[in-house]
Amino acid sequence: MAPSLLTTPSQALAFLTPGARRRGSQQAPPRVCFSSTRLPRHSALRVRASVAIEKETPESEPPPTFLREDGSGAGSGSVRERFETMIRRVQGEVCAALEEADGSGKRFVEDVWSRPGGGGGISRVLQDGRVFEKAGVNVSVVYGVMPPDAYRAAKGAAGKNGAAEDQKAGPVPFFAAGISSVLHPKNPFAPTLHFNYRYFETDAPKDTPGAPRQWWFGGGTDLTPSYIIEEDVKHFHSVQKQACDKFDPSFYPRFKKWCDDYFYIKVCSVSYLAQQKFIKG
Repeated sequence: MAPSLLTTPSQALAFLTPGARRRGSQQAPPRVCFSSTRLPRHSALRVRASVAIEKETPESEPPPTFLREDGSGAGSGSVRERFETMIRRVQGEVCAALEEADGSGKRFVEDVWSRPGGGGGISRVLQDGRVFEKAGVNVSVVYGVMPPDAYRAAKGAAGKNGAAEDQKAGPVPFFAAGISSVLHPKNPFAPTLHFNYRYFETDAPKDTPGAPRQWWFGGGTDLTPSYIIEEDVKHFHSVQKQACDKFDPSFYPRFKKWCDDYFYIKVCSVSYLAQQKFIKG
C-alpha cells in the first residue's frame, strides 16, 4: 500500500533527487524556496470547515499511543493500531535520513499535542540547516464528527452504497491517521517536496443503526520546482514506480492516472500541474 513507500532512511533519501544532491554544494543566492500550496478540491475544503475536532493541548512527551482506550477499533493488531505504529516509526526514520542529508548537525525540534477526547500528534521541524531552509515531518491521529454532506464529499468514489446511503441522516464519527511532510531546500534549483499518506475510517453514522463503516487509504507525493530539470522528473517517477512495482506492476500506471485526473481542471480543460509547475506521483 502507499504508506509503505517510505519505510527506510534510504528510501526517504531517494526522494532527494540526484540533481538536488549534486547541486547542493553550489553557492546559490540566498532565497527561501516556498512554493504555492497544492489547492485541494472544494469538497476537501468543505470537509475541513465542517468537521468537529477538539482543541489541541501541548504535551511534554509523546504517549505510547494516541488511540482512545474505549476499544473502538484499537485492539491489538487492528488497522488503526498498526497504522499509528507504522507512521510513528517512519517519522523517526525520515527525520534521521533528512538530518544526515542536511549535514549541518541541526536536529529536528519536536512538539507533541493531544486532544481531550483522544487523538494527538507529533510535529517535527528542522530549520536553517545547510541543505534545508525548513523541513517538517508530522504525524497525527485524530477523532471527530462530520455532518452527512461532509461525509459524502469525503468518501467520494470510496463509498459503495450509492444514493441509498446518501439518504441516511446523522453526524458521522470518523478516525484519521497520517504522516505528512514538506521540505523547502535553500538551493533554488532544488524542488520543494511534499508528501502525505493517510488512513481514514468512519463509524456507523449516529442515529443510523446498522449503517456500514467506510474506510480507505489515501495520499500522494509531489515536487514543486522553481526550475524544471528533466533529470529530476525522471528520477522522481522512477522512484515512485520502483516502490509500486514491489507490490504490483499495475499500481504505478493506475495511481499515476488517478493523480493526473485529480489535478485536471475540467472547466478549463487544462492540468493545474502545468500551470503551477507541479511534478506529482
